[in-house]
Amino acid sequence: MKLATYQDGSRDGQLVVVSRDLRSAHFASGIATRLQQVLDDWGFLAPQLEDLSRQLNHGKARHAFAFDPAQCLAPLPRSGQWVRSRAYRAQLALGWPDGAVPEAALAQPWLEPGTSDGFTGPTAELAVDRLEDGPDFGAQWAVITGDLARGAPPAQALEAVRLLALANDWTLRGPEAEERQRGAGRVLSCPATAFAPVAVTPDELGEGWQAGVLRARLQVQWNGRALGPCDTGTGLAWHMGQLLAQLARHRPVKAGTVVGSGPVADGTGQGVASLAALPEAPAGLQFGDTVRIELTGPDGPSVFGAITQTVVEVA
Repeated sequence: MKLATYQDGSRDGQLVVVSRDLRSAHFASGIATRLQQVLDDWGFLAPQLEDLSRQLNHGKARHAFAFDPAQCLAPLPRSGQWVRSRAYRAQLALGWPDGAVPEAALAQPWLEPGTSDGFTGPTAELAVDRLEDGPDFGAQWAVITGDLARGAPPAQALEAVRLLALANDWTLRGPEAEERQRGAGRVLSCPATAFAPVAVTPDELGEGWQAGVLRARLQVQWNGRALGPCDTGTGLAWHMGQLLAQLARHRPVKAGTVVGSGPVADGTGQGVASLAALPEAPAGLQFGDTVRIELTGPDGPSVFGAITQTVVEVA
C-alpha cells in the first residue's frame, strides 16, 4: 500500500491511502488519522489500511478523490528520530581528501543524528538567508521503522522496516557553515529534510526491495538539467539491515524512526544526487534554483511521487 499525509492545519496532518498509480486517494480516518498511530499499532491497523488500498486500486472505494501531491506534508511530518547515513562508498569517499576510504572507516556503518521535529513536504520551498552557507540537496531513499529490539541482528532488523520513502536531506557546505558545525557546543540550524508525497510498504517494490537494498532508478534535475540517473542498488557499503542493527546495538529503536541511506552514489559517474558529487562542484545553490527528485521502480512508473523544491531568500 501507499500512504500520504494531507495538510489539515494540524502538525501531523490527515492520513490518506493512495492508489498504486498515484492518481486517487481516500482518507483513512475510519481506521487512523495519523501515520504514527499506524506505526505504533501496525499489526492491528495495517491490515485494515491494506483492505482500503485494495478497494481503492480496484476502483471500489466509495469516497475516493483525485490525489494532489501539492496538498501533502511529509508522510510522517515529525519523528522521534531521524538518522542520516553515508551508506554509499562513493559518497563516503567525499569525506577524505584523496577519495580513498580507509578500511577502519568501513568497520562499522556510518550514522549521524539529524533534526526530526519537523520534516517538510514535497513542494516546500527552501528558505535561506545566506548563500555563503552553501546549500546543497541530498537525494536519497529512507525507511520508516516499527519497534526494533536492542541487539537485533541485521536480518531481524529488516523485519522492522514498515515503509520506504524518498527524501531530500538538505545540507550546508559553505566553509563558515562547516566551521560552525565543528565548533564545540554549537548547534547549526540546518534546513529541514523534505520527503516525497508518498511512503510505500516494501511489497510495492516487488523485486526492487531485496535483503535491505532498494533497487531502483533515481533521477535528479537541477534547474531542468538532468544529473542522472543513479542506480540505488549499486555501490552500497552497508545495506539497511546493517544500518538498523548498528542503530539498535545498545538500545531499542522505537516505531517511527526514520533512517536515510545518504545521497545515492552508485560509483559509475553517470549520475549524482548532490552538487558535492559533481566533478566541478559549485559552492552551493542560488536563489531561484529548483531541484526535482524522483525515483522509478523496475517497471517504470514513479514510486513515491516527486520532490520539487525552489531555493528562496528568507523574507
